[in-house]
Amino acid sequence: MAENMTKAEESKIVVGLDVGTHKVVAVIGEVLPDGVINVMGVGICPSKGVDKGGVIDLDAVITSISRAIEEAEYIVDGCKVVGVTLSISGEIIAFNESGQVPLSTIVRQEDVDNAIHIARSVKLPDGLDILHIIPQEYRVDRLPATKNPLNLAGNRLTAQAHLIACHNDWLLNLKNAVERSKYKIDQIVFSGLASSYSVLTEDEKELGVCLIDIGGGTMDVLVYTDGALRFSKVIPFGGNNITDYIAEVFATSRQQAENMKIQHGSAISPPAHSLDRKITVEGLGGRAPRTFTRTQLSEVTARCYRDLLGVIAQELAQLRVELYQKGIKQELIAGIVLTGGGSQIEDIVECAKSVFNSEVRVGHPLNITGLTDYVNKPQYATVLGLLQYSHYNDVDSSPNVGGHEIGTAINVVVNKAKNLVNWIKKSF
Repeated sequence: MAENMTKAEESKIVVGLDVGTHKVVAVIGEVLPDGVINVMGVGICPSKGVDKGGVIDLDAVITSISRAIEEAEYIVDGCKVVGVTLSISGEIIAFNESGQVPLSTIVRQEDVDNAIHIARSVKLPDGLDILHIIPQEYRVDRLPATKNPLNLAGNRLTAQAHLIACHNDWLLNLKNAVERSKYKIDQIVFSGLASSYSVLTEDEKELGVCLIDIGGGTMDVLVYTDGALRFSKVIPFGGNNITDYIAEVFATSRQQAENMKIQHGSAISPPAHSLDRKITVEGLGGRAPRTFTRTQLSEVTARCYRDLLGVIAQELAQLRVELYQKGIKQELIAGIVLTGGGSQIEDIVECAKSVFNSEVRVGHPLNITGLTDYVNKPQYATVLGLLQYSHYNDVDSSPNVGGHEIGTAINVVVNKAKNLVNWIKKSF
């Protein structure tokens, strides 16, 4: 079935679960009729058993999932999570396809569905499962492309669509981890697509925009022009690669390298807005600590970020040529939107501007209320986007949370301030 943008009639409570390389995040939220997410509960657990979006230790992933969801449940006291909308990244393959059907008179919904079905019916390489089929535009005979071809007269309808598929072994292992944690899976969503629901505006998609979600193990890249998704890809490098390189260069532990990156790193060298200061680095195996300058560290982090973003710049250059040859708008007037935990390093906007020669902003989740102080950050774009996605692509109207009646869940949160304070102290 094609993706659609039909809004739900009533508010509902949904649960998003993002199993990333760096952390597992669960969010319980009420999706209001206008699409605003009222964040009610959040659970965060360090991710163990995941590498570059793929499950490599099932038992460790089960433990991380259970702890994250239980922490979110604790905030929404008395509610029990039953099902989740789940993100997936890693081995993602995406491509554009078309489907044609003859018309008897005018375009009917049945014709649209059949054209999309034909586009979906393309033979995939062995081991791939389709996650999403997202309509781009329709064309009736020689008429200009349109988003809504219904009731147009002609002889033939052509549907253009963007297909996103994943390797079924990655999918099966992730599903097994969730289901063995005793939770039902309501929907599975490509993590980059989820992030786009959270941080991009419709105007940006129309004008042309590239979203880059920098995670621990991967970077999700999506390109929209004329309101349609033209390109999506997972680059198998992320923030963890930078951490590993810092550990290698400065001969320190991985945890120390991560702390150095977060607290002192910069995506340009020298850093733009702070004085050069000394950084003490613990030695390995009881060796004496050593001292470096922040400029020395930034030389390493800046080189890494330029290299990572440079890979994407090459992809975009090739994509522009392909779109131009097909007569499709290729300009990214709205520029680049960076999100994900890896976008939090200092001076990332300046670095990206120099790499892409384009306008750049860091994307924070849009249209949220509730626990915004703790989730209105780029690293939560995917999990909050899962809730947005479930609103616009509702496949099951049944609630995902049991225990209390849905209508009383908000009151539960308000009356449990003690639990909220304890959770904040524990997590932050």
